[in-house]
Amino acid sequence: MGILALSLLLLSILSLAACESKAANVKKLQDQYNAEYPVYAKECVDPETAGAARMLTGEKLTKEQMADLEAKKKERDARCKPQADRLAQLQKEILAAQQ
Repeated sequence: MGILALSLLLLSILSLAACESKAANVKKLQDQYNAEYPVYAKECVDPETAGAARMLTGEKLTKEQMADLEAKKKERDARCKPQADRLAQLQKEILAAQQ
């Protein structure tokens, strides 16, 4: 009986340690995401939404302005892709760690 109780106690302690470790890992990943996202948003999301806002106001753009905006968007997309991919990977890791 004593061995069974000791075994159950040990199993409980190991389970608790695993949960705490899991929670710490999730927090670490979330902190990392929260640190990286504002930089990404400022450099990659805000300029894009600013352009969309211009379009919603009904502002008429010339073909040259449209071409310039499209070129800037392609450059920004290429520059921001590594950051976007990194954030997407962090989101996947966070979801996996929460399982």
